[in-house]
Amino acid sequence: MNFISIIFIDLYSIVLLICIYAHTAKDIERNSLQRNLYTRILQVAIMIGVLDIFSRFDGNFGLAYSTVNHVANFLIFIINLFIPSLWLLYADFQVFHEEKKMRQILYPLLAVNIVNAAVVILSQYWGWLYYIDSDNIYHRGPLYWFPVCITVALSIISFTLIAANHKKIETRYFFSLVFFPIPPLICVILQAAFYGTSLILSGITISSLIIFLNIQNRSMNIDYLTGAYNRRGLEIYMAEQINISCEEKTFSAIWIDLDNFKLINDTFGHNTGDHVLETSVKLLRSCLRPTDFIARFGGDEFCIILDISDKADLETAVTRIKDCVKSYNERAANPYKLALSMGYAVYDYHARLRVEEFQKQIDELMYRDKQSNKNLD
Repeated sequence: MNFISIIFIDLYSIVLLICIYAHTAKDIERNSLQRNLYTRILQVAIMIGVLDIFSRFDGNFGLAYSTVNHVANFLIFIINLFIPSLWLLYADFQVFHEEKKMRQILYPLLAVNIVNAAVVILSQYWGWLYYIDSDNIYHRGPLYWFPVCITVALSIISFTLIAANHKKIETRYFFSLVFFPIPPLICVILQAAFYGTSLILSGITISSLIIFLNIQNRSMNIDYLTGAYNRRGLEIYMAEQINISCEEKTFSAIWIDLDNFKLINDTFGHNTGDHVLETSVKLLRSCLRPTDFIARFGGDEFCIILDISDKADLETAVTRIKDCVKSYNERAANPYKLALSMGYAVYDYHARLRVEEFQKQIDELMYRDKQSNKNLD
């Protein structure tokens, strides 16, 4: 690849990454760990692109060219493990949704990057990874393959982590997650094999674009307040579940309404009401599987869709939710009591109900439960 081709590819990738970053900065989940990890990946990728351009001035004489070439290559080798490290953290959080668990792999990754930085610094004296000769020309060193192998290893680990835990990831997001390491990995291998090429940034850009489209699609279907899916997301997902249902395997749904929510809102204010909605979703997530679908239909109504075809298993899930709410009320020092009315059913494949018909069925069951709860009161 000649100089002009490399500069054009790098500039094109940088501009695209900046556009993705600008749109991501407006994301409604701007304070989420998931979003922050993704933006760090974008920031590092943009930095690598800029440094790669400046590192291509080798062979030009003069103190300025020599200084730029030395600094650019030094920084590239320092940060070249940042993206696979950040992606492994991102993948771990996407699978397990536990910040504490993610931190368990943070320290080993920090250690790997510190070791890499030490080798880069020592290479300035002994040329282990690379060296720049008196003519300002870059050369690979005998340990050049060290960071390449680490990058490949981290990419394979993240790929394996996602593939091995595919049941914990929603099918619609699985492809983009498992796909992310592949283009950069291929480009790393090609760039290492063919000296003078510049492909890594292009691979990172392709993967970042896939994740960005995934995030945008998800944001359109997410309720801003609770982080659960919204009504649009619910109807799309339920329609998908109906379409793939068969006689051997179907699904279940639970329609939930918060009891006395209006009273809580009127008595304690809308901020408390919002807190109740957020807490309710967190409680539901804590007692369900990561792959179970939770949506806020509107107001204080929620719907859960589960991969359950047996009524007894569905009733077990409902009991688990009731126990979870009861436990919360016992330990929480709130001046109000959190209570749910629930209607639930296994989707009858033979009845061939449409989305709105099945929603109406479980909504009516929820209403009966609400009336029963009032009678008990």
